[in-house]
Amino acid sequence: MSLSSLPLKDRPALVRQQFPHFDIAGFIITRGDEYLGEYVAPYAERLAWLTGFTGSAGLAILLNDKGCVFSDGRYTVQMKDQTLPEHWETRHSSKTPPRQWLEEHAQGLRIGYDPKLVSQRELAAWSSPHIQLIALEGNPIDAAWTDQPVPPTTPIIHHPLEFTGKTSREKRAELAQQLRQAGQEAMIIADCPSLAWLLNIRGHDIAMTPIAHAYGILYASGQVEIFAEQSRFHDAVEDDGILPKAPSSLPTALQHLSGKLVRLDPATTPLWFRMTLEAAGAEIADGPDLCTLPKAIKTKTEQDGNRRAHQLDSIALARFLHWVEKHGVGQRETALAAKLESFRALSPDYKGPSFETISAAGPNGAYPHYRAEVGRDSILTENCVYLVDSGAQYPFGTTDITRTLWIGPDEPPAALKKAFTAVLRGHIALSRQRFPHGLSGYRLDSVARSALWNMGLDFDHGTGHGIGSYLSVHEGPQSISVALRPTGLVPGMILSNEPGYYEVGAYGIRIENLLLVKESTLNGPSGPFLEFETLTHTPIDKRLIDTAHLTPDERQWLDRYHATVQERLLPLLERELHEWVKESCAPLT
Repeated sequence: MSLSSLPLKDRPALVRQQFPHFDIAGFIITRGDEYLGEYVAPYAERLAWLTGFTGSAGLAILLNDKGCVFSDGRYTVQMKDQTLPEHWETRHSSKTPPRQWLEEHAQGLRIGYDPKLVSQRELAAWSSPHIQLIALEGNPIDAAWTDQPVPPTTPIIHHPLEFTGKTSREKRAELAQQLRQAGQEAMIIADCPSLAWLLNIRGHDIAMTPIAHAYGILYASGQVEIFAEQSRFHDAVEDDGILPKAPSSLPTALQHLSGKLVRLDPATTPLWFRMTLEAAGAEIADGPDLCTLPKAIKTKTEQDGNRRAHQLDSIALARFLHWVEKHGVGQRETALAAKLESFRALSPDYKGPSFETISAAGPNGAYPHYRAEVGRDSILTENCVYLVDSGAQYPFGTTDITRTLWIGPDEPPAALKKAFTAVLRGHIALSRQRFPHGLSGYRLDSVARSALWNMGLDFDHGTGHGIGSYLSVHEGPQSISVALRPTGLVPGMILSNEPGYYEVGAYGIRIENLLLVKESTLNGPSGPFLEFETLTHTPIDKRLIDTAHLTPDERQWLDRYHATVQERLLPLLERELHEWVKESCAPLT
């Protein structure tokens, strides 16, 4: 990814030249934009511009004499590959948190940050009595980045009731009632997917996530002010309770909240809002964004729409997997990703990918978020593992699926089959799990890891994340992870199920389906238990399975899953693929 004509090696010095103007000796650069989003437009790729690191999570600290880049276990190898070692150390953000590094290298120094790009929660994680953290007016990176792209201003479009199942007026009335019950007069909405969900709008300000960049204020009356240029709206406003305002009027609108109790999510709202509101004399009520939970609980319309999206995706994936088996050897990773894209594009409902496809041959699969680049990508060869993780956007749903394939003709190595089978056993165990209503997702995480743990293996990423509905492919508040997130699982939530294993220098394994939480027929003393409905219907490569390590119940689950896949696919696919589907979905022997 080229973000500038300036050589990467020269950029840290250009930013350091700005430090005296801000009276600082260092600067913290976050990955997020002014809306604290995971995915950002080119103008907001400040972390990538400065360091070369393009992962979707991380931050960097630049001092006058050194620098360090931090990210999680998905990106530890990628950080080393993309950054220049003469400028940057790299650290696992959990094992060496930024605060620890600051305490070791920046005691007594004034370290700046941009309050428009940082949340209260982020700032608290960095804070230490030994470090002076200074909120800046302006940003040293923007000052140094002379050919920075301009922010996007795509049209804001109405997302119709046929895809949402609930009007914006209904959603606003429910949340406004919660504000009134709490004695709060307004809520700041800085999270773009939340605003998109609440107002039933979509946009194209960033690739692969159909959102519009804007801030909103929801009032206890049910009205919402949305701060975006009037020219962008067209037919997006659903009713007269949605009031478009010029972005330049936002500070004045915040001033008008003087003396009022205003709800603000410390995790999703830039610190600038808190600073501005407090200066205006408003009282802050910290609390979760009220949009987040109902957005995660899909309406019946959204559930049906996601089933439809996965049906279309299953057709494209079947065609792709068949093609890879016949013609994949000798293809480059980027060409394989493009071929999958072409199969999805055969559907007139396809709106584009939900994230950049991870197309990884052999050792590249060991990087959980590997990115193949034209001219630097590998060629798929015989007798290797191919991992493909991809997703699609349809107006009625968002998909995410991973499959790991063996590219024959030889028998896969025994150790590989044993590891794949352990991942599969974890995937099956989570798919079959029943659990009490409201159980927190972190309590299910070990279910997907148990088979790997019993072999002394593990994976350094979450087991499952929430999924939006024609929104972000990564959505909270629900998750299945070692992180102690307290949100309970309730019917209507959609999560991924993606255990994995990564052998550095050899291969990566991941099996991912999407699951819908629903009520089970099993009743406990407190009422019905919950279970998962599998939304994804694509064959799992049986050549990689060591059937001797599956229990009879696990074999039965896989055979039933494949029988359902076959039943759904055969009426939808051309006849020349029928034999492949039948063979791919045949019961284990």
